[in-house]
Amino acid sequence: KKIVLALALVILCLSVNAQKMNSNNKKITVIEDRIGIKNLVDTFSVLADVKDVKTQLLLFTENAEVSSVNNGETGTTFIGRKQIGEAFAGFLNLFDVVYHINGQQTVTLNGNKASGISYCQVVLIGTENNKKMKTTMGVIYHDEYVKENGHWLINKRQSNFTWTEKTEMKP
Repeated sequence: KKIVLALALVILCLSVNAQKMNSNNKKITVIEDRIGIKNLVDTFSVLADVKDVKTQLLLFTENAEVSSVNNGETGTTFIGRKQIGEAFAGFLNLFDVVYHINGQQTVTLNGNKASGISYCQVVLIGTENNKKMKTTMGVIYHDEYVKENGHWLINKRQSNFTWTEKTEMKP
């Protein structure tokens, strides 16, 4: 009886430890996923700032969808890396300086899928009518992410341009 009782206690302790380890592993995975998605969003912005559209496109799934809303009005939707790349390159080429400042982000994880909202301030400097102009925008990204081959990618992004301020830059 004592051996059976001791064996039952050992099995119970091992089971409790296994559950704790499994719980800790889940927590670590959640932390890793959140960091991975934050890194994805930040890398998107850094690559936009240096106008590296070719590398930026690798942050999207093959058939990703990107759409925009500007002051409440729905804009164009681009589907697939080719369309997205052409749109991004055409837009970024309008400016001499592109600068993103990422802010707060919330993420909801669901296995290998996730959704999130990220806030960003974008500053664009270019020439319009022979004047150096600075355009500053508040953007809220509504994203859907997919984890493929251990890496998070953007599967769907709606860029909501909530406000825009344009000023002439003095020499």
